[in-house]
Amino acid sequence: MTSIVRSEQALYQTLFALAQHYPIAYEWLKRLPDWLTAVKNKDRYAHAPFYQSVVDKLPPIAPTAVYLDEACVRAEVAFDDSEYRRSRALLANLMPWRKGGFIIGRDDRTIHIDTEWRSDLKWERVLPHISDLTGRRVLDVGGGSGYHGFRMVGAGASTVVVIDPSCLFYHQFMAIRHFLGELGNRFGQSPIHFIPVGLEELPQDTRQAGLFHTVFCMGVLYHRASPFECLAQLKAQLAHGGELVLETLVVAGDENTVLVPQDRYAMMNNVYFLPSVAALTVWLKKAGFVDIRCVDVNITTTDEQRATDWMTYHSLGDFLDSDDNSKTVEGYPRPMRAVMVCKRP
Repeated sequence: MTSIVRSEQALYQTLFALAQHYPIAYEWLKRLPDWLTAVKNKDRYAHAPFYQSVVDKLPPIAPTAVYLDEACVRAEVAFDDSEYRRSRALLANLMPWRKGGFIIGRDDRTIHIDTEWRSDLKWERVLPHISDLTGRRVLDVGGGSGYHGFRMVGAGASTVVVIDPSCLFYHQFMAIRHFLGELGNRFGQSPIHFIPVGLEELPQDTRQAGLFHTVFCMGVLYHRASPFECLAQLKAQLAHGGELVLETLVVAGDENTVLVPQDRYAMMNNVYFLPSVAALTVWLKKAGFVDIRCVDVNITTTDEQRATDWMTYHSLGDFLDSDDNSKTVEGYPRPMRAVMVCKRP
């Protein structure tokens, strides 16, 4: 049985267990076959068969230890020389690696996947300000390769579901999951899963609350043409009293300040709305959230986001004005990110 099949079976088992107490989980189970079939469809994703073959060819080797509470998600693996070379080459075939990093191996046979984003820095900014994740069900929206999801498990979450519609990110997650071995939680189930869908595809039912105690949405809102629709979808996934952790690009200003880039922003062509913190607070109130707090504002540095051997394309340094790095190449304010924490009543 391949590691992808095992992971998908564990996802079915987790959703079935949830459905015994939360009927909305049956809707997830109904849609799951289509979701998992779509990500393997070569007509939709030309590289899907290749990515799957990469994961399937990884050597069947179990870790001697796993660390989910360090800057890099780390699996101690006793590679022999052939396994090390093969694993490194296969993982390189899943480039570019955006979120991480990850360390697999030990001693002189260690693979360090040095990703574009030092995602640990964001996690360190977020973690002190959120509710304790111990025993909580968590949804990570737009979770990329799953780095933050693994850190959520390390922080005590009982069940983490990472969603992202990217075929590449799905297979990157499966590759890392392969080397983490038989993770288990207090229910004897795998504590982390990946569903290759966008937020808008998840079941919602206004007659009942969502499945999750905490929902993370980091680096997503500014990519949505309808931010209020996105906030409503996030709210629908939360249980009553559940917590939303929202991280997004912002600009300086008052409650009426919202930047709408005319074309690209920092070379991204799918950026729609960049509110001020004050405006974003108004948005969250209007969407029905309570106990709204801004817990962090941070200007992104080239130490946190940069090109590496595992992501060789242009990165933040190329997206800033070469004469004034307080601005993007388009003349907008340099990327600044805020973390908002709030609750569903």
